[in-house]
Amino acid sequence: MRIRHALTAVATAGMIAAAATGPAHAAEYSSALKVKGVQYDAPGTDPNRCSGGNTKSEYLTIKNYSRTAAVNLKGYVVKDAVGTKFTFPSSHKLEPGDYVKLRGGRGTDSDAGNVAYRQNCNFLWNNDQDTIYLIKPSGTRADVHSYTKRANDADGNGYINYHG
Repeated sequence: MRIRHALTAVATAGMIAAAATGPAHAAEYSSALKVKGVQYDAPGTDPNRCSGGNTKSEYLTIKNYSRTAAVNLKGYVVKDAVGTKFTFPSSHKLEPGDYVKLRGGRGTDSDAGNVAYRQNCNFLWNNDQDTIYLIKPSGTRADVHSYTKRANDADGNGYINYHG
């Protein structure tokens, strides 16, 4: 009998531990919006200027993975490891399966063109390593990814794909 009680206690403790660790990881990705990929290192040299620079070639792709619900990006925040951030200032509706490329540089946002611009000619992502945070208007995390060029970019093209 003692062995049976001991085994039951161990099994129960294991289920509690699994339940405790499971939701914490799942809560991080509880949003329909996720980072699909990042062009963290724009092709060419990296001058931080609007005229003749290549900041528009650095972008983050955010996709709505919901099958039924549209999501408005207004108020969503994208930031890096040191806290440099961009907040979507106006409505940009992503239908189910739709995406937007958040580009550096200046330009005109377009729902039809699936593009939004940071209106800033400085680069957001570091070329060697960084962390990407996608934060809901409520302040909770929608998605988070850390990368290093060495570990996550095997072909060296400056692009990392996350959620396919």
